[in-house]
Amino acid sequence: MAKLPIFATERLILREVTEADATAYEKNFVDYEIISQLASVVPWPYPPGGVLDFIRHQIVPRQGNDRWVWGIFLKEQPSEIIGVVDLWRTGTPENRGFWLGRRYWGKGIMTEAVFPIMDYAFDVLGFEKLCFSNAVGNKRSRRVKEKTGAQFLRIEPGTFVSASYTEREIWELTRDRWREFKSRQT
Repeated sequence: MAKLPIFATERLILREVTEADATAYEKNFVDYEIISQLASVVPWPYPPGGVLDFIRHQIVPRQGNDRWVWGIFLKEQPSEIIGVVDLWRTGTPENRGFWLGRRYWGKGIMTEAVFPIMDYAFDVLGFEKLCFSNAVGNKRSRRVKEKTGAQFLRIEPGTFVSASYTEREIWELTRDRWREFKSRQT
């Protein structure tokens, strides 16, 4: 497993996910309100021990090669993972996914977390563009994309854990658009 850089923002620490994070990851992730809006490849009900298995077999072997997974930690709780930003080279169609524990929703945490990840993706990993998606109706995920300069492209069919979601929004963020967006923020 290749080491990922650690990022610090005003309120957060972003560092690689390890097996030691499995218990807190499971505590904050295994929640139908979170999982329902994820792609249908995520199992529900989520299996006991599934998070540790996912870390061991999906994250660790690929970490730093074609996948980069950062845990989100509050500075005042540096040992409890409260969410994840996941970046991968080959889009299906998306190149980035994320989740955040429900009690942390609506506080701007995910928007804050994705900023250094986007810098890393464009400036270090050499991405020219990133594709994102979210279930139509997932307003919080949509809002993160809007607040970070992504451009809405289209709506297409999608399958999610909850059968009530049947379409996904597709978004794109190019390196040039990201740089332009950031220059307007300062």
